[in-house]
Amino acid sequence: MPSKSKPNILLLFPDQHRADWLPHNEELPLRMPNLAALMRRGVRFANAFTPSPICAPARACLASGRDYEACGVPGNHVDYPLDQETLYQRLRDAGYQVAGVGKFDLHKATQDWGLDGSRLLPQWGFSGGTDNEGKLDAIASGATSPKGPYMAYLHREGLAQAHVDDFAKRKGPVKTYTETHATPLPDAAYCDNWLSDNALQLLAGFETDRPWYLAVNFTGPHNPVDVTEAMRGAWDGVEFPGPVDHDAVDSETNQQIRRNYAAMLENIDRNIGRMVELIEARGELDHTLIVYSSDHGEMLGDHNRWAKGVFYQPAIGVPMVVAGPGVAEGVTRDALVALQDLTATFLERAGAPELPEMDGRTLSPLLAGQVKEHRPHVRSGLKDWRAVYDGRFKLVRDPEGVRLFDRQADPHELADIAAELPQEVDRLMQLLRVPSWKGEEVG
Repeated sequence: MPSKSKPNILLLFPDQHRADWLPHNEELPLRMPNLAALMRRGVRFANAFTPSPICAPARACLASGRDYEACGVPGNHVDYPLDQETLYQRLRDAGYQVAGVGKFDLHKATQDWGLDGSRLLPQWGFSGGTDNEGKLDAIASGATSPKGPYMAYLHREGLAQAHVDDFAKRKGPVKTYTETHATPLPDAAYCDNWLSDNALQLLAGFETDRPWYLAVNFTGPHNPVDVTEAMRGAWDGVEFPGPVDHDAVDSETNQQIRRNYAAMLENIDRNIGRMVELIEARGELDHTLIVYSSDHGEMLGDHNRWAKGVFYQPAIGVPMVVAGPGVAEGVTRDALVALQDLTATFLERAGAPELPEMDGRTLSPLLAGQVKEHRPHVRSGLKDWRAVYDGRFKLVRDPEGVRLFDRQADPHELADIAAELPQEVDRLMQLLRVPSWKGEEVG
């Protein structure tokens, strides 16, 4: 067994899972028994945030431990700088077996993964794994000739054309949601099931006398809301609360969108169960830190918006659950935490030095119940907007001006009260790293 000072680390990282769609939420009829079990074994953070609500920057923040402004990836059009150190390199240097599967999105601008998904893995610090395409990137890059391992698999199995034709029906920012029909793919070929099989192979092959780190980057519940026949059928007739401040899509379509979203989460949860079962069979469960989080959230029609990229809570809030050694059991923490705090936590638990210019702060004192507070505020941003939240007031600045929300009184962020509370605006502006939109930053 590895040294007790260096636990194994399993990061379960779905794409686009909003923070309130967790099994603790009694308003939602979700089926995630394995995540619920992790919550009973560990700590759920009720106020976890992404530093940027879009795939590549968020994952760059996790890799570097830095805030959005310093992560080197301002948008999905920029690859992670290869001369910028990563969490994974530090873990490898600390003696870890470092592996990952699924959608890494560290070279999103360059849609070439290698047919075995190994391109750039050693440079980032991984000793093994399979970096595969995300949902939309798979179609964009590999419809005719695959550029990554998942489409290569579908081409080999004779399933690629049916998958491409299906996604053609879902093309468009709204149709990726409103087209709720089942995918023609069999369950075994559904991407999250395929990549979970890859994860199980890696888990089974880890040496038992060295600690390991495994990141499982699911492609769901990212849009399109494609699910298999079996996944879709299991949710027939289930009713969900509708979107907030929404009049763009009819009620029944919204219901089916939410059923498909829930079905993707249920499928992810099922695969999590498979991984936890294997870890337990290896005799490593008590010595494995298991973390569930996401790169960003999902609007799901709230405010007539879909996907992410905006400052509203459904987009910038993320789930975060941690269980394992040194973690209190069955606890919910209200402290403000950020995705890059996981980076600092993993390095601290591995006995590895901090990364240069790291903004993340270890969660270990919170996890052990030694403290109740963590950050006085959290920030999130993308391109030309920034937001800061102090646990009650949330300030947003973009080229159109400044908005202020009292999330205690107005959790859905429907009323801008900036004009009523100028002193709060002034206070929060001092905490905000705001682009001036002329190249420099103010605040």
